[in-house]
Amino acid sequence: MSDNASPPKKTETGPRGAAYRVLARKYRPDTFGLLIGQQALIRTLTNAIQTGRLAHAFILTGIRGVGKTTTARIIARALNCIGPDGDGGPTPAPCGECEHCRAIAEDRHVDVLEMDAASRTGVDDIRELIDGVRYRPTSARFKVYIIDEVHMLSKNAFNALLKTLEEPPEHVKFIFATTEIRKVPVTVLSRCQRFDLRRVETGTLAEHFKNIAGKEGAVINDAALALIAGAADGSVRDGLSLLDQAITDVAGEVDEDRVRAMLGLADRRRTFALLQAVLAGDLAKALELFERLHAEGADPARVLEDLLDITHWLTRIKITPQASADPATPEIERVRGRDMAERLPMAALARSWQMLLKGLAEVRTAPRPAQAAEMALVRLAYAAELPSPADALKALAEAAPPAAPSVPSSAPSSAPPRSAISAGGPAVATAPEAVDEPIPTPLPDPVPEGTPDPESLEEVVELAGRVGERILRSNLIDSVHLVRFEPGRIEFRPADNAPSNMANDLAGLLGKHTNRRWMVLVSREPGLPTLRQTAIEVEAAEKVTAAKDPLVRAVLDTFPGARIEAVRNPQED
Repeated sequence: MSDNASPPKKTETGPRGAAYRVLARKYRPDTFGLLIGQQALIRTLTNAIQTGRLAHAFILTGIRGVGKTTTARIIARALNCIGPDGDGGPTPAPCGECEHCRAIAEDRHVDVLEMDAASRTGVDDIRELIDGVRYRPTSARFKVYIIDEVHMLSKNAFNALLKTLEEPPEHVKFIFATTEIRKVPVTVLSRCQRFDLRRVETGTLAEHFKNIAGKEGAVINDAALALIAGAADGSVRDGLSLLDQAITDVAGEVDEDRVRAMLGLADRRRTFALLQAVLAGDLAKALELFERLHAEGADPARVLEDLLDITHWLTRIKITPQASADPATPEIERVRGRDMAERLPMAALARSWQMLLKGLAEVRTAPRPAQAAEMALVRLAYAAELPSPADALKALAEAAPPAAPSVPSSAPSSAPPRSAISAGGPAVATAPEAVDEPIPTPLPDPVPEGTPDPESLEEVVELAGRVGERILRSNLIDSVHLVRFEPGRIEFRPADNAPSNMANDLAGLLGKHTNRRWMVLVSREPGLPTLRQTAIEVEAAEKVTAAKDPLVRAVLDTFPGARIEAVRNPQED
């Protein structure tokens, strides 16, 4: 279809009682020049026909109503046109006057066979088609087989077609059309010249519909045309069906409000107001606006779709502000959209998109869509009052001072239990799973007399860290299964990864930095878990306990994907 589509025939616009043809059929293109939005395809096919480099099989793919079957019929006409004088050859501009052009246009040419694969999917249907391939065309130059929705053919049907498709007779051309190109076997695709028909742009569709409305004597304003073109979603046929409905539904001028009512769309201004109220947390106003839109006939799913559309638009102009300067953009989207985009953070827009998308899926499956839409708005309004994950973590981290690194104890401790929530507010810190190793501060001076000897393995680890024995400290944490600890005697089982001289190094540390002579023994008994293993178990238990806290649970539920990295009580610092 195009702006230059052929004017209606007299029989089509006759008096009341004459047969009426819908616009999609009435203004169906019959030459390449009348196709709209498919310049790349037109250029390639025109060059191929003019140079005689014609493939024996074509496959056309694209969304519904974009012109696949129409293009296939134009190709059939271009290949078989003989011109008004009967002496012409294949041409990219069929004359429309010769017997072949007229017969193909009226779907009565014996050598142009159309098959709907959606209703004839079996191998027997394809064999019947193949049997006729070997016969030459009755009157045309080429016998053309047009198979619509070819992806619906069965596996056996495709296999039966392959050999003929690979080596067809010179007088045969195959043209396939499909909306599901991925369902067509690669073996078939490799034997065809593929053309992807693009979605027609909204502006191009609106201009095309405007010309057709003028030819029909209908008065329709630009805003209404833009709505119809947007609802068509790139499909010419869908858009013409909507235009046909709008012209029939309204006597006189077709305006934006009538088209919105016809499509079940909400008023754009009030949709902006609805989103603004929701994101401001004004739930009462938001529900009032939604109820009013619903009472006026707006479909709940369409309302959420509009909110998604606005959210996407706000995100676009936040990233590329120059997009709002496009004069083709409606004023409300340029002015109000720019204002909202400047005041809303990107995190809020991204969160709104995700929650509205989930809400839309619920609306489409809910027994009462309006209630599902209201619940989606309620969730979004409450989420709008919450800080972003980054802001929440920053605020929580600033609520408590950083904790000093410590070594967890394998023995019971008298310290208060650690919790994710402290008296001074929640404290969250990101820490590795392993125990932090503090930067050592070497103490070259001997330990003064009267300094208490270590009474546990944890105190030995602390001593190693204090005097700068970092490697030994790490080995004591990771590789020692304590069997027995007494003043002056340590018995342990080294882990498999422990260094062979660890017992000597430990004895040297204790002999140099304590006031007692120590005996360090290596045992074969299992012993206790290592300090590292104990720390991991304690941390896991603390996370489970912290996750049960109501405030922590609320944060985890609000931010999907969030997790507790560490649990710390500032009072222990």
